[in-house]
Amino acid sequence: MTAAVALAVASALAGLSVGSFLNVVVHRVPLGQSLVRPRSACPGCAATIAARDNIPVVSWLVLRGRCRRCQAHISARYPIVEAGTAALFTAVAVRFGWSWATPAVDAFVAGLVALACVDLERYLLPRRIVYVTAVLSGSLLLVDSATTGRWGRLAVGAVCAAVAFGLFWVLNRVNPRWLGYGDVRLAGAIGLVLGWLGPDYALIGFLVANLAGVVAAAFLLGTGRMQRKTPMPYGVFLAAGSVVTVLAGAPVAQYLQSHPI
Repeated sequence: MTAAVALAVASALAGLSVGSFLNVVVHRVPLGQSLVRPRSACPGCAATIAARDNIPVVSWLVLRGRCRRCQAHISARYPIVEAGTAALFTAVAVRFGWSWATPAVDAFVAGLVALACVDLERYLLPRRIVYVTAVLSGSLLLVDSATTGRWGRLAVGAVCAAVAFGLFWVLNRVNPRWLGYGDVRLAGAIGLVLGWLGPDYALIGFLVANLAGVVAAAFLLGTGRMQRKTPMPYGVFLAAGSVVTVLAGAPVAQYLQSHPI
């Protein structure tokens, strides 16, 4: 087994475990509950979930999406988050290889997955998740800079974070209905990580997020599934735009660098 394959496999397994934890985060953080106690339990019969029924993806498939005791339905969100996080961690490993950038981006991506799920379900971007995501990914990028000497990239990331936060703060102040303060905080975290990759990445990330939001809104309005005053979970599009840019934004960034406006 080559080093690259070993890293991909380890990242996939780590992603499954982290995805399982993210499901706990998505459920408990918006309710202000502890992430440690009590142990996970069925919302239908309150039975504590046994270890054999808590294996990422596998347990949900074996149980066919039902509680072993009361047969209450278990949301498909659980295996989707677990498998999705594993896939994203693997993609990050392929993209960045053996470096401190890999766990830094993993932390960033994991936070975005949790935030997107919460925003989609509750139209909320909890500050606890945003702050932990920013601090953890930023700290690991700091380690990367210390080991590689790429301090300039961290400085650019800090500038992009400040600019993104400032622009979103202004939009929030002009009209809070356009976007909530959770989006303002998230914009700063996104600016930090995408800016670390390069200012072009930050620009691409926010453009992709807004383009995805416009397309989704147009589709939902056109099909009658949404009214003009229906709120949109903007954090979902910010997360999607950021992930797409991290994993596939290099060609566009290289084009922009070779064809400056």
